[in-house]
Amino acid sequence: MRDRPPLDRRHALALIGLGGAGLASGASAQTVDLGFAGGTRSLSGDWPQKGAMIVLRERAPLLETPLGAMDGEVFTPNDRFFVRWHYADIPLSVDPAAFRLRVGGAVRKPLALSLDALRRLPRYEIAAVNQCSGNSRGLFTPRVPGAQWGDGAIGNALWTGVRLRDVLDLAGVAPGAVEVRVAGLDRPPPGAPWFEKSLGIDHARDGEVMIAYAMNGEALPLLNGFPLRLVVAGWYSTYWIKALDRIEVLTAPDTGYWMAKAYRIPATPGANVAPGSKDFPTVPIGAMVPRAFFTGPASDMKVVAGDPFYVRGLAMGGAHGLARVDLSMDAGASWHAATLGADKGKYGFRLWEATLPGLRPGGYRLWARAVNTAGEVQGVKAIWNPGGYMRNPAPSIAVRAA
Repeated sequence: MRDRPPLDRRHALALIGLGGAGLASGASAQTVDLGFAGGTRSLSGDWPQKGAMIVLRERAPLLETPLGAMDGEVFTPNDRFFVRWHYADIPLSVDPAAFRLRVGGAVRKPLALSLDALRRLPRYEIAAVNQCSGNSRGLFTPRVPGAQWGDGAIGNALWTGVRLRDVLDLAGVAPGAVEVRVAGLDRPPPGAPWFEKSLGIDHARDGEVMIAYAMNGEALPLLNGFPLRLVVAGWYSTYWIKALDRIEVLTAPDTGYWMAKAYRIPATPGANVAPGSKDFPTVPIGAMVPRAFFTGPASDMKVVAGDPFYVRGLAMGGAHGLARVDLSMDAGASWHAATLGADKGKYGFRLWEATLPGLRPGGYRLWARAVNTAGEVQGVKAIWNPGGYMRNPAPSIAVRAA
């Protein structure tokens, strides 16, 4: 997996518009407050194929989606879709004609597939939320190290491509295969491990894991993984390898750094441990949990006392479909269902909305929670773990009636 030919970095696509010019000019006209100490960030539109994004880091790029950009949108626009790379050496251009997806390891027939060859396989589409494992890490209390995201390291798209199973069938999986390891065109600095992730062989072949060449009806943006990325519906983004160029079938569990050491969570309910805990058993992070967001408004609101008022947002069921979104005005003592929008796919976002009865003058707090079809309920209390993963307490906004 580590012996790779040099990349052809010719400027082959006009739509990329990068060449050797770099990623961003560095100019930023606005700032945004992500809601935690030290959470003021630049809002910049200087990134290729992107609108205004919240900039956490320029190299390797960490770009967060403003929640307002998702308001009323089941599918997150490509030009506002969050970006997360681990290493600074990312592909700045890709020659589609020269590109090959290589399949090797425990297979009967190693492959080097062109993009045209992939497109000749049966076409597959799925709507699925892509969410960074550390989404909302900046809101952990006590604070934990790592990228200090707000709530916007998440997006939903309609992904188009081919099933990973069909590609593996072309190669012919050999007896004894246990995992499938994937990697992309990004390069580690000297001495660092390749960014590689693995799925169990049954998961890799379940017919839902896919190799996407388009999102929301367009080619993948460069920063979101052009020309190919793995899509693992219902699982966190760490497995969604961008600029995918290598698939390796393994006959033993992957013991590489990014599986054995990194992206691991406590083996406890909700991945929750007491702050300061150490030496607890861990497992690799995997399936997502249900989560709701307010988008209209996304923060505190003022209403006219006695008049009904309207709220809306987005929600997902995680690794299962979304069953409902509940609202509470009494910190969870009672809940009342919101109205859900159209179901575009069980792994995707659904819109929710509610018109609430008028309030007497005063201050209130409104909570929202998601419940999925497996009965998993978004809790009111926040979890904690030292990796800053899987944060998903039920969000709330202050409401002032006057």
